[in-house]
Amino acid sequence: MSWVFLREPCIEKLNNIIYNYKPYRHQVFLMKKATYLIFAFIIAGVTQGCGIYSFTGADIDYSTTKTFQVDYFQNNAPIVQPGIALDFTVLLQDLLLNQTSLDLVNSNGDLVYEGEIIEYYIAPITATAQITAAQNRLTIGVNVRFYNTKVPEKDFEQRFSFYFDYPGSQQLTGSTLDDALAVIFERITQDIFNKSLANW
Repeated sequence: MSWVFLREPCIEKLNNIIYNYKPYRHQVFLMKKATYLIFAFIIAGVTQGCGIYSFTGADIDYSTTKTFQVDYFQNNAPIVQPGIALDFTVLLQDLLLNQTSLDLVNSNGDLVYEGEIIEYYIAPITATAQITAAQNRLTIGVNVRFYNTKVPEKDFEQRFSFYFDYPGSQQLTGSTLDDALAVIFERITQDIFNKSLANW
């Protein structure tokens, strides 16, 4: 017979005696309580710090800045692609809602974004031996005016632009146009966010 099996009941009894010993149980309780308190202090510190800085990189003092508004961006480009002005406006609103804790308002926002689409053009960027475009590039430019009513020195007016390249054999319609607008607007709206709220 193995001595290991004979010793197991003794070990279990010894563990029960030690755990049921009141000073030991009190020590365990104090250790757990101390752990919870330390964890609570850490959470409180992080939460307090987030009053000014968010995990998305936005440099916002939420104690004073609580709302934003995005006015409709008119399409003033020489070539007008229907619908993109509304698409851009909504995408910028959605990005700010997703990356900040600010509330969207129609007027009197603490932060105000306004402007217009000023460029929308297609140009060839490479050519084949037959002098036809191997690739075309769609470029969109947006002029943005940003007003921070709480920190006016952060106001600015700036042009943002980006592009999308596609095969010259394709027409810029349907899914190709949808892909182009998604890529361009995602980049421009993120650049606007970084400039206005992330101090980039």
